[in-house]
Amino acid sequence: MRTLVTLFLAFSLFASTAYTQQNSYREAALQAARWIRSSAIHSDGSTVWPSDPLDPKSVNESLYSGTPGIVLFFLEASRSGDPDALKDARAGADHLLTVLDKEKDSGLYTGVSGIGFALIEAFKITGNQKYREGAIRCVSSLERQANVVGRGIEWNETTDIISGGAGIGLFLLYAARELNQPGYRTLATKAGERLLELGRKEKVGAKWAMSPSFARLMPNFSHGTAGIAYFLATLYQETNRKEFLDAAIAGAQYLQSVAKTEGDACLIFHNEPDGKDLYYLGWCHGPIGTARLFYRLHQITRDRSWMDWVRKSARGVMTSGIPEKQTPGFWNNVSQCCGSAGVAEFFLNLYRVTRDPQYLDFARRVTQHLLAKATRDSSGLRWIQAEHRVKPELLIAQTGYMQGAAGIGMLLLHLDAFQQERKPSIRFVDSPFD
Repeated sequence: MRTLVTLFLAFSLFASTAYTQQNSYREAALQAARWIRSSAIHSDGSTVWPSDPLDPKSVNESLYSGTPGIVLFFLEASRSGDPDALKDARAGADHLLTVLDKEKDSGLYTGVSGIGFALIEAFKITGNQKYREGAIRCVSSLERQANVVGRGIEWNETTDIISGGAGIGLFLLYAARELNQPGYRTLATKAGERLLELGRKEKVGAKWAMSPSFARLMPNFSHGTAGIAYFLATLYQETNRKEFLDAAIAGAQYLQSVAKTEGDACLIFHNEPDGKDLYYLGWCHGPIGTARLFYRLHQITRDRSWMDWVRKSARGVMTSGIPEKQTPGFWNNVSQCCGSAGVAEFFLNLYRVTRDPQYLDFARRVTQHLLAKATRDSSGLRWIQAEHRVKPELLIAQTGYMQGAAGIGMLLLHLDAFQQERKPSIRFVDSPFD
């Protein structure tokens, strides 16, 4: 009898702990939503949120730090039972409809492509045709702004995921699928053909510069070879054109050739020529982003060696000492782009595809550390952080996705969905994880 009582008490404690943890993720996300709402600026039935609530002029329409990312967060929050989130998402999406024709930037994280992504997701969840029509206007804008250069097209001299051809191309592939518009794929293919021309052959593989006018070459995901090769690999999935896969593999082989490997871990430097001793850990310039390319190649080829490099990338992060320790490439930042939220998101996704418990444990550990760094008051939950590594004294609590509460809140909602054995509804266009 004593044994049965002991087992019952142990199970009750475990169940209670699991329940508390599950609800803490959702509750923290809703508190982040509350803080974002406290900064809202309402006008004519639509809503915007300043990136920095202390600076009303920081309102912007970029997926990186502005209204589109917050709309996506509220769309996800609406599935968690937040009674006001869908109204907030619609109000933000309505604002995007009023500004999209004025947006001159074409980029995924900086312009029209990011607006289009948010509008398509709003259409998918609300069913309102005006958001679908708005997304089609976004693609029409991209068609008008495209310039024929060489064999393909480009929108600016930038090649990357953030604002260049790779990110725009990923949006076009996504829009072709979600809106059942196969013609958009042709536009993405022309962007890929231009990127093929811009690749630079190396002793091993090939690499890409962010732009001809930018002196540094950054090999990782946000501004470099990993992101461009990821787009080309994804383009191969859609077109079955071997030259795109060959170029993606060449990019991956270059990254392997410059990686710093120690045992079963790897890291790739921030930039050349002057950043070869600096190793970021996050989505932008670290393993969290670059591993997306290796995983995409594994999905395409089923070659286990690519998955080995995903694990090496993960190991490079896990053996770095974070989250308890700051490193030169992992500073006082808890965001999706450079910091803890992006790391935890990656490890949660990696657990979902491998079922290796060490990845889930690490995701939870990083998240608990992130939650401990939050500022809590009557307005909700926010994170005061340094966006820029070279400006550690510039501490701001932001609302947006890649550097603020919306992106952190999205991670928390994804953890809550995982606890409930439910898939998230929002999947970013540059993510290989279903």
